[in-house]
Amino acid sequence: MQINTLIAQQIVARATKIIQFPVNVMDDLGQIIGSSDAARLHHTHEGALLAINDNRIVEIDQAMASTLSGVKEGINLPIVYQDEVIGVVGISGSPDEVRRYGELVKMTAELIVEHEAMLAQIQWDKRHREELLLQLIQGSSLSEAQLLSVAQNLKLDLAQPRVAVAVKVIPKVGQILSLEQQQRLTQLFESATQDNIVGMVSLASNDWVLLKPVRLKEGVWQHQHDRIELEKLLHNVEQQSGVSATIAVGEYFPGVEGLARSYDTAKATLDFTANKTSRVLFYHRHKLAVLVAGLQQDEWRRAQLVAPLEKLQQESKSVLFNTLQVYLMHDCDLSLTCEALSIHRNTLRYRLEKIEQLTELKLNQMEHRVLLYLGYKCW
Repeated sequence: MQINTLIAQQIVARATKIIQFPVNVMDDLGQIIGSSDAARLHHTHEGALLAINDNRIVEIDQAMASTLSGVKEGINLPIVYQDEVIGVVGISGSPDEVRRYGELVKMTAELIVEHEAMLAQIQWDKRHREELLLQLIQGSSLSEAQLLSVAQNLKLDLAQPRVAVAVKVIPKVGQILSLEQQQRLTQLFESATQDNIVGMVSLASNDWVLLKPVRLKEGVWQHQHDRIELEKLLHNVEQQSGVSATIAVGEYFPGVEGLARSYDTAKATLDFTANKTSRVLFYHRHKLAVLVAGLQQDEWRRAQLVAPLEKLQQESKSVLFNTLQVYLMHDCDLSLTCEALSIHRNTLRYRLEKIEQLTELKLNQMEHRVLLYLGYKCW
């Protein structure tokens, strides 16, 4: 830990609120980097060098001040952090007058240094946690053993089963997330479940990701507990940060390498449900729809799948098209389809035969039925 000018000026500002004497802060080279007298900045303080070299309080009277460079009458106390002298705080004035304030100002300086060191460590941990998270969800050139070692240094347990949770934060119309909101959201995500690994993956689109510990029973992920937790998280986000959000939970894949696959499924679910009304979604409950949604982004594949349905839409005022939709929606059950359409079974059979003729696909053949179903999902 080193004292920089920012920390030095904090010490000066705090100390001069306590006492009415001039205060200086010197770095570990004896340079004045903070002072209530701007004219003294950037000069070497020989009294501070004595305090640093001997790790002792150095009092300077008028006689001694005349023999040293850059020095005035006063008292100089070493600033110690983790048993090392990292600087000096000095109070200008008659030693008899300022001596009683020395330990108070020294304690103030050391408390500020400890606070700044703690903040720096928090920021270091946060940055490296986010870097590790990105490596885990995007794939990394590091081996699993190396990733586990990095995680261990950050006091993270990658051995426990986890799934990726993608979160889309939606600010109010016309607003952007403030720094305070970002910090609050991060706190909420981290505290939602013990040992969550949290990071923002896109500031522009307000996307977060959580690597959330999950419970397994005989190797199978138990979802219900996680749904309750995430619904509570969503409620807290909206109540405490003033934004809305959508949460998508990926599939569970074992091992560290499985986290990237889990994130892919979570992100795909989030993208697929971007315009849906559901707010907490699990990939395993929307698996087929999410997988088919990928086909919609490939123009020629989608065109191939929907081509048979386009033929139906052009016939009989879309009666056949609507009939096929209802038939597929009811899992190809004749009775349920007839009930939904309020038609006789013979009428349904006639329409299904016409559908087969126009599409050149047989509904009793699995491959043809799947093609029609995928076309319906891609429509």
